[in-house]
Amino acid sequence: MSDSRVDTIARLAQWKIDNFGPCSYKKSDPFKVGIWNWYLSIERNRYLYIHLFPEPCRVSKENPPVAKFILRVSNASSSRKFSVSPVQEKVLRTYDDFAWAVDTTFVGRIIIDVEFLDLKMSPLNGGEASSVWPCDGKLQSIAEQSTLGCLSRMLDEAIHADLTIITADGNLRAHKAILSANSPVFHSMCHHDPDEKESSTIHIKDMSPESCMALLSYLYGTIKLEGFWKHRLALLGAANKYDIGSLKDACEESLIEDLNSGNVLERLNEAWLYQLQKLKKACFTFLFEFGKIYDVRDDMNSFFQHADRELMLEIFQEVLTIWKPI
Repeated sequence: MSDSRVDTIARLAQWKIDNFGPCSYKKSDPFKVGIWNWYLSIERNRYLYIHLFPEPCRVSKENPPVAKFILRVSNASSSRKFSVSPVQEKVLRTYDDFAWAVDTTFVGRIIIDVEFLDLKMSPLNGGEASSVWPCDGKLQSIAEQSTLGCLSRMLDEAIHADLTIITADGNLRAHKAILSANSPVFHSMCHHDPDEKESSTIHIKDMSPESCMALLSYLYGTIKLEGFWKHRLALLGAANKYDIGSLKDACEESLIEDLNSGNVLERLNEAWLYQLQKLKKACFTFLFEFGKIYDVRDDMNSFFQHADRELMLEIFQEVLTIWKPI
């Protein structure tokens, strides 16, 4: 492994330095997070100084990043000691814009983590900075917006609705054609199941009216980002149950996007339950290759009490694969 390589996953960057002495300076290779290439550097001069800065280029000059982030430095010994920075939020243009002075005696093999909480573009001509990560923007053309507006009215006002959905705590009205076009399972329920075809009624009693409406909003193309994030676990279950592949993929990508130490065990269980290979791999990488297993060790007992036996075996095999003797 190169001593200057920085690995990234989701919004986390990690630099593993094999040997850092008492009087040393090192600079990382560039790594990409958001739309910028970044560098880390580390030097010792009474304190341990860690710098984070964007690569000097046209993008960082014309749209300097406003970065909100946390830094953590740790040794790689069995005791695994940590130093964690306060949350930083700064406009970063050059090497001198940010330096974290750490009062530590760490030497030898050390690990530096940078977790980006948000990244915004700062326009040169002023104005409000905007996040480079997904936001509820309207990217559709005028024609698409018009069509989506019509579909939204059809759903909200039940215009020519020909289907009743019975949820856990209320009923919703929808259209057989829309549901059938999105899901082979709904198509079969609406057109081949004798009882549901005759009554024009389907039962989705494992979803609340709010979650079911979020599902319908997705199928009608009118879901908002806030609603998607709020109900995405229920949407994932529905996508799996009704064979809606695009929604299942969207949920998986979303669950990877904000993976962190507080939710990684829950995400790993969801990945196993719904056979989400990309999410499972991301969880394993986060826990073992990035060393975040130390952050969740207090939660592991509870997790193992409820985890599927085959999942526990797969975790054990992953540990054997990754934690080879150095």
